[in-house]
Amino acid sequence: MPAATAHRAFALTRTTLRRWPLPPIDADGDKEVRGHVLVVGGSGEIPGAAVLAATAALRAGAGKLALAVPRAAALAVASAMPEARVIALPEGGATPLPASLREAAGAADAVLIGPGMLGERATVALVHRLLPCCVGATVVLDALAMSAVAAAPHRGTTGCAGLVLTPHAGEMAHLSGRSKAMVCADAEGFARVAAQRWQACVALKGARTFVAAPDGTAWRFDGGGPGLATSGSGDVLAGVIAGLAARGLPALHAAGWGIWAHAAAGAALQRRLGCRVGFLARELCDELPRLLAPFSRPARSGRRPARSGRRPARGG
Repeated sequence: MPAATAHRAFALTRTTLRRWPLPPIDADGDKEVRGHVLVVGGSGEIPGAAVLAATAALRAGAGKLALAVPRAAALAVASAMPEARVIALPEGGATPLPASLREAAGAADAVLIGPGMLGERATVALVHRLLPCCVGATVVLDALAMSAVAAAPHRGTTGCAGLVLTPHAGEMAHLSGRSKAMVCADAEGFARVAAQRWQACVALKGARTFVAAPDGTAWRFDGGGPGLATSGSGDVLAGVIAGLAARGLPALHAAGWGIWAHAAAGAALQRRLGCRVGFLARELCDELPRLLAPFSRPARSGRRPARSGRRPARGG
């Protein structure tokens, strides 16, 4: 993958985010107004990843949540996440998709696929079968699920409202077929080219994170800290992005806000605990509502959600 950079990335700051305002909060609205999130992830070995992502999505303000996890992990996940509808998936990725999963994808405003999933081949197959059900939804692909786009660009994504990929340098190396050292040497270029090739918003995570849009425009975020480099932190970030997208933010704006909020939560924990490292990914979630609250505004009287009533599920 070439890594040409046409223009320097813009700085992703609070000023930038104010130009991408959060959806207003309707005091008279119910949970439907703030959107549905579907998180598809987890495995027998890593069930908690889906829980972290789902918790972050709700903490970001999404109204309704469904979780789809392997049957072996469903009971544990349901106990850990009583707020969610939990869909138990057959092991190994059944064909066709369970009707309950197609229904949940058809009702979702944002679909996050990948946290904690194991087995690249089975994960890619599931993504390709599920994407046609996500018409009108923003889709966030994380971890092994990103390989579905690298393997077959644009397959099943044309009906999505937007696509977000959240690789770190090692994952980008795998997706692009280049070395991690090459990615680290030109992270901005790799993010831009990947976004254009896969027609996705790409958030290439690192000490300095680059967010690139499908047209090649990029933003740079320098506010991360070492404490964010911890197990489960990426699952939280993906969940925040999905939650904000469910509330109505476009894919690029949801990614930008998610990166800022994730880093701000880390900074808040660093101040509160007096340490640069050692806080847990799950602790990031509890910081999110307070950090996002100053940027939220009430809806005007009589305002209605931008999207009401979902399309029927398709595909499978």
